[in-house]
Amino acid sequence: MKAGQVENMINHPGAYDFNSETNDLFLGAMQENFAHHYHGSEIYRGLCDRTGFTPDDLKTYDDIPGIPSIFVTVFKNHTILSVPQDQIELVLTSSGTGGMKSRTHLDPASLSRIRRIVFNIYGAFGMVDEKHETDYICFTYDPDVAGDIGTAFSDKLLASLTAQGNVFWAIKYDEKAGDFRLDIEGCLDALEKYSHNKRPFRILGFPSFAYELMKEYKKRKNKNFNFGDRSYMITGGGWKTLGDKEIPKPVFRKEVGEWLGMPPENIRDLYGLVEHGVPYCECERGNFHVPIYSRAYVRHPGTLQLLPEGETGLLQLVTPYLNSFPALSLLTSDLGRVYKNCPCGRSAPVLELAGRGGVRKLKGCAIAALDFLAMKRN
Repeated sequence: MKAGQVENMINHPGAYDFNSETNDLFLGAMQENFAHHYHGSEIYRGLCDRTGFTPDDLKTYDDIPGIPSIFVTVFKNHTILSVPQDQIELVLTSSGTGGMKSRTHLDPASLSRIRRIVFNIYGAFGMVDEKHETDYICFTYDPDVAGDIGTAFSDKLLASLTAQGNVFWAIKYDEKAGDFRLDIEGCLDALEKYSHNKRPFRILGFPSFAYELMKEYKKRKNKNFNFGDRSYMITGGGWKTLGDKEIPKPVFRKEVGEWLGMPPENIRDLYGLVEHGVPYCECERGNFHVPIYSRAYVRHPGTLQLLPEGETGLLQLVTPYLNSFPALSLLTSDLGRVYKNCPCGRSAPVLELAGRGGVRKLKGCAIAALDFLAMKRN
């Protein structure tokens, strides 16, 4: 096996160009990465040996789903590494609303790769702009205080897609309360300031907070902005504890687009997990797409049997970029389906979510999934 297969995959700029060439690149990258984790992690090697699937069994592209998966909650309770501890440069935690949080350990190789992946993905959407200074409001934790929270890392990375003007981090640490809070007044002041700068503007982070800000601003001043068609909103992380206030995405895009004075198709959501790292971003038609740097498979929640295209089940996410810990094949607690032929015309598969994990305790996620599938059939 030739070295450098993972790097060749990551450096391919056509983030949504699914074809025989990129499938071959992905296979080579997965073969190299699988062997690395098999030999680098005694725990993962034991799992593979018990499963009966080792690097010698990964021969063709169709073998990739068989790479043994680790269930996502394992990383909430255990640290499993494929490199020595002293090679870890950054530890990120999930931004869950309660219970145990995942801890993701990243070495320099993994960090370098995910940065290139993110730039390639958003570059394919025309959202990398290193010429024009852009102002930001980031509805996530201030990374100077919460640098180990995955959403803070993600938004800091997303804010580097352009030349930076002003950046306002909306979730501040309140020393008196000993916790984080949303700084609504600071957001309102930043909006007014940015509206006079005549620069592109981007909002990043939790959609619920962006929507709450819009309602507060409309209540106080009842006017809209005009940030223009080079401005974007990139949301992620779901509505968290405000799930009861969640509104349909088309309504969200329409209302927020009118308020900010930007095209509704410039309001994009993304799906991701801190344990996996690859962002699944919406196209202009509002569909999440699988980039060439990962693959998404669907498994029956009761039997874990691989399901055909278009059927709904538990998502299995596969990527070769992670060097530091063996989440190369991750079985999630999220329900979804994968299919082709998005109206946007891209060859990349669509990833459609059918329910996020964490709504119920994970010990019941398979039962909840089966209930959902039964309900869909009835």
